[in-house]
Amino acid sequence: MAYSETRIVIGGLAHVPVLIFIANFIKGKFVIKTEKANDTVVHQEPVKIIEVKDTVFKEGKAEAIRELSNKLDSIEQKADEVYEKVKKKKKDKKKKKKNN
Repeated sequence: MAYSETRIVIGGLAHVPVLIFIANFIKGKFVIKTEKANDTVVHQEPVKIIEVKDTVFKEGKAEAIRELSNKLDSIEQKADEVYEKVKKKKKDKKKKKKNN
């Protein structure tokens, strides 16, 4: 008696869960049982915050800090300029695509 291809495929798929059950059953018989590991919790000591009050900076350090802050301000300005330029270029490209 000949069976259709669909009937053969459905029959094969019906047997897949049975095969998985058998494989897991065999695997369960031969697996070495291990103990459950307990989670270890490490407690860290709290960070001590030291506040410095009435500190006198040397003039050289104060000037270095001022220079660094000025450089940071100039870098921020340049970054803003570059961002605006890129934004304008993107808008121009979109306009050109719409016109074409």
